[in-house]
Amino acid sequence: MTELHYLSATEMARLVRTRQVSAVELLQAHLDRIEQVNPKVNAVVTLAAERAVDAARAADATAPAGPLHGVPIAHKDLVDTAGIRTTYGSPLFADHVPDTDALIVRRIRAAGAITIGKTNTPEYGTGSHTVNEVFGATRNPYDLTRSAGGSSGGAAAALAAGMIPIADGSDMGGSLRNPASFCIVVGLRPTPGRVPSVSDTAAWFTLAVSGPMARTVADVELLLEVMSGFDARSPYAIKEPFTPDPEISVQGLRVAFSPDLGGLPVDPETAAVTASATAVFERLGAHVEQVELDLSDAEDAFRIYRAWHYALAHDTLDGLGPNTRWNVERGREVTGADLARAERLRSGLY
Repeated sequence: MTELHYLSATEMARLVRTRQVSAVELLQAHLDRIEQVNPKVNAVVTLAAERAVDAARAADATAPAGPLHGVPIAHKDLVDTAGIRTTYGSPLFADHVPDTDALIVRRIRAAGAITIGKTNTPEYGTGSHTVNEVFGATRNPYDLTRSAGGSSGGAAAALAAGMIPIADGSDMGGSLRNPASFCIVVGLRPTPGRVPSVSDTAAWFTLAVSGPMARTVADVELLLEVMSGFDARSPYAIKEPFTPDPEISVQGLRVAFSPDLGGLPVDPETAAVTASATAVFERLGAHVEQVELDLSDAEDAFRIYRAWHYALAHDTLDGLGPNTRWNVERGREVTGADLARAERLRSGLY
């Protein structure tokens, strides 16, 4: 029988809903697992155990509040959580405790999930490996000598090690997908606006999005339903609800496949696994065709936009780590002509 902490979130929610398992029992299984493996993996960097136990007891005393009733979750340490330390991976915010929850945290909590803590991230989410000066490095639970990826590496490692069943992450240039690949879990970067964010400084910035992570596709689907939804304060928020169709079929669809998106370096093992997935679509009735794409301009445009965003977000270099500092310095060099060129490149790619 699968251990309680390794069940899917969908199954956990069903067990709590039908009173076969209490929310307190489910939470304790995850707290025990965190105590057992987190000292080695270093994925959960702030633990809100007492608060979580109180929430679990309240969940057991009430009718199910939503599709995630009683299911534990940890939030990425870039996401504000009221009353729970949120450092953004920076020594400047090592003791920072927000007064309010981020929009996705409010939505997840309203669906009945129980916040168990925060997951590690590089400083301000900068980098493809999860390490910072506040908490150190998150290690891959499959091999403690290797990286868990980033910047949602804490979430991916915690999922893989059975410390949590679902997690939120964020992605500017692979930060949901890269750690999911490293840790053999599922990370989905949604279309910008599918999971809206409310920002006073970057409302029109579409490169960075929040998204769901889990050990199964079904759990990612469930969490995305909870995280998504229109919010008028977000200019890109999608009005149409996310309503997955369980009967959806790819029969007869034409699917284009590119092994390297026009020349990007791909690890041979990754390329082989990805190519094998085309056979799945073909068995389901889709017509898969390998195509040659030229997306060589994408990296140039991305680097300009990313650097510009970092310069907007940081007025000073004081206290910044080397990765963040480098990005801010590059951003301060970006000119109006650079931004115009990036916009032309992006438009041409579309």
